Amino acid sequence: MRTIGQTIGRNAALSLGVMAMLACCTGAWAAEPTDFTSDGCSLFPDGTIDDRAKWCECCFAHDIAYWRGGTEQERKTADEALRDCVLEHTGDKAVSETMYLGIRAGGHPVFPTWYRWGYGWPYGRGYRPLTEEERTKVREKIDDYRKNHPAGYCREKADRDNAKERSEP
Repeated sequence: MRTIGQTIGRNAALSLGVMAMLACCTGAWAAEPTDFTSDGCSLFPDGTIDDRAKWCECCFAHDIAYWRGGTEQERKTADEALRDCVLEHTGDKAVSETMYLGIRAGGHPVFPTWYRWGYGWPYGRGYRPLTEEERTKVREKIDDYRKNHPAGYCREKADRDNAKERSEP
């Protein structure tokens, strides 16, 4: 004979298991990605004090890959491309490796952040390859972004920053 505590414990465990399964799979069948957004280098500067956008384009390309999502290998390739691009723009291995290690640690799709792998899809997609239909929708969303932002994120941000500096006393 079970005690009330055992019954409640068993039911709670089953409920938690079902909720975890649903949370894991929520959005996994989403048919459409969100509109593309970029914030440059997220939690890292886009450049140096002297050149505030020195590696911003590297981060923008990385944001496209992260927004798109895909497999674990595609994420690793995107992170390596970011590291290599920053190294090419700076010649500074310490900066490029710091960025690489930071994104490897913090960009995992399990984290419910705005910069996680696959942030263009609802949370819970994880490392799932895109279908042909999804790849088409991703291309359309990127094309829409480029039409609406012909100068690109980094140029628009630099223009905003410059205007702000000119308006300050």
